[in-house]
Amino acid sequence: MSNSGRPLSPHLSIYRWPITMVLSILHRMTGVAMSLGLVVLVGWLMQAAAGPEAYLRFTVAMSTVIGKLFLVGWSFAFFFHAANGIRHLAWDTGRGFDKRHADRSAWIVVGFAVLATAAFWWAAT
Repeated sequence: MSNSGRPLSPHLSIYRWPITMVLSILHRMTGVAMSLGLVVLVGWLMQAAAGPEAYLRFTVAMSTVIGKLFLVGWSFAFFFHAANGIRHLAWDTGRGFDKRHADRSAWIVVGFAVLATAAFWWAAT
C-alpha cells in the first residue's frame, strides 16, 4: 500500500505558532534554565567560600563570551519568567482570556523581558 498521493497529516512545522503558544513553551524552558542557573549560583557561592583562588577561577570562566551569554540568558529567563508569572496571576482573576488581550499581554511580557534584560546589563557595566 502506497501513501504517495495522500496528504501529510498536520505537524508543528505546518502550523503558524501563536504568540501564546510560544510563551507557554518559553515559560517552561525558562523555568528549567533558571533551575540550571541556580546550580551555577551555588557553585559561585561554593567557590567564594573556598578562597580567592577558586573564586578567581570561577569569575574568569564566567567572563568568557560563553559565560557572559549564559549570564545574559539567565537574566532574560528571570525577567521573562517573572513577567509571565504576573500575567498568569492576572489571569487567575478571570481577566484577559480573550484572544486580543492574551496576545497583547504576551507581547508586553516579551517586550518587558527584553528591555529589563538590556537595562540590567547596561546598569551592570
